[in-house]
Amino acid sequence: MVPATALAQTQTPAIQKMSKADRELTAKIRRSVVSDKTLSVAAHNVHIAAQDGAVTLTGTVKSDDEKKAVEDKATQIAGDGKVTSELTVAPASN
Repeated sequence: MVPATALAQTQTPAIQKMSKADRELTAKIRRSVVSDKTLSVAAHNVHIAAQDGAVTLTGTVKSDDEKKAVEDKATQIAGDGKVTSELTVAPASN
């Protein structure tokens, strides 16, 4: 088991406390993604983290079109150059 002090030192920015502005930014992007009913449940569930106005998207979506849609929504809200996408496209199931 990892000691609590070691865990606290290795927390990622997504786990650390976000500022009010970052929480609001994350919530706006989340609302925009979830309100788009053309996106899959997987796309609705991507992880959105904001720190100092910079947004990181992580998770898996079903298609390149979904990946672009989520990235575009985040960029429209956060601004150009503020979004880092680590989204991946799930392999097509046969």
